[in-house]
Amino acid sequence: MKNATLHAFNRLAFGPRPKDLGLEGRELEAYIEGQLYPSEIGDRAVEEELSALDALNLSGLELIRKYPDRRDQRIGLEQLTRAKLTRALASERQLNEVMVDFWYNHFNVFAGKGACRVLVPSYERVAIRPYVFGKFRELVFATAKHPAMLFYLDNWLSVSGRVPARGRRRGLNENYARELMELHTLGVDGGYTQQDVVEVARAFTGWTIEGPRRPTFFFAPPLHDNESKLILGREITAGGMREGEQVIEMLCSHPSTARFISTKLVRRFVSDDPPPALVDRVARTFARSDGDIRDMLKTIFGSEEFVASEQRKVKTPFEFLISALRAADARVENPGILARFLGRLGQPLYAAIPPTGYPDTGADWMSPGTLMTRLNFVTQMAVGRLPGVTIPGREAESIIRTLGAPEFQRR
Repeated sequence: MKNATLHAFNRLAFGPRPKDLGLEGRELEAYIEGQLYPSEIGDRAVEEELSALDALNLSGLELIRKYPDRRDQRIGLEQLTRAKLTRALASERQLNEVMVDFWYNHFNVFAGKGACRVLVPSYERVAIRPYVFGKFRELVFATAKHPAMLFYLDNWLSVSGRVPARGRRRGLNENYARELMELHTLGVDGGYTQQDVVEVARAFTGWTIEGPRRPTFFFAPPLHDNESKLILGREITAGGMREGEQVIEMLCSHPSTARFISTKLVRRFVSDDPPPALVDRVARTFARSDGDIRDMLKTIFGSEEFVASEQRKVKTPFEFLISALRAADARVENPGILARFLGRLGQPLYAAIPPTGYPDTGADWMSPGTLMTRLNFVTQMAVGRLPGVTIPGREAESIIRTLGAPEFQRR
């Protein structure tokens, strides 16, 4: 077993399985390169297992129509949770699942807010998954137009100040505009002002849905503030829906966005304290490639900082739980119990309330209580006391110990 193998599987995947530990040298290099092209990796076993989860392929409106009783509408989120756990545990496209987890967290939507309970399954499927290795602007466009984001950050209620108040629509709402700049693109120190937030909010008036029971995106010209805006020193002339699209294009080509996104990627894959020189190189790749995510990852994975990184990153609860099960080559028949453990560990799936999502630095996950819960989980798993979880043979404890306590470290 080589440190390079553990390092690669703990960063690009949700930890190694026993059969992965033999990969070294050129085979390991080929594995890393192959993970960047998931469409070329066969994953039939997982696809067959997920094929029975029919709610995964429904839009929010279709879920509402199929399950008019709100209590039954939870089935979409339950199936999404099962699918996420299954893919993380068993998919051969590990980096793809890591990136889906990363980008969903970046463009977080809290499934517990009203209509989001039926919108989150399609949000991950159509606004996140197709774009995790593409151009960054594609992610921003897809999330901006999805009903889940419009509802979660209240942009569906935002209207021009000239529109008479009606129902819950009572003027300009700045929530989405602020998070678009602070969390999705420029970063909190990205150089924008409060007036820029107001102007961006004006540009996105009219991006809406009919309502929580009819959650389909459309642009409503009568709700739009159809006068010119001044954003980051640039005039956006009146142009209806095109104004918001111009704002996204402008933000995604801004140097602050290149640096902010590069910093987050380097923090995820290299260190809680991102090396400035590597962040600079990744930001240059962002600018040169028009925000190509795959190219940025290639810059990171091919860097000396990534290869030589010795800092051990504390795993999030989700990473810890999945990596422990993968290390023990566990078979999971009841993903529900895993979801309950994640709740006890402080990271219930799709349940981060603030737009910031869940943190990705070790200090945020190291309370005494969560450490004890992690140890309890590993102990119960090792002795076969997790219902629906089977460990082949009696090797769990030795495998976990050999992997360097994956319940604590991303390595």
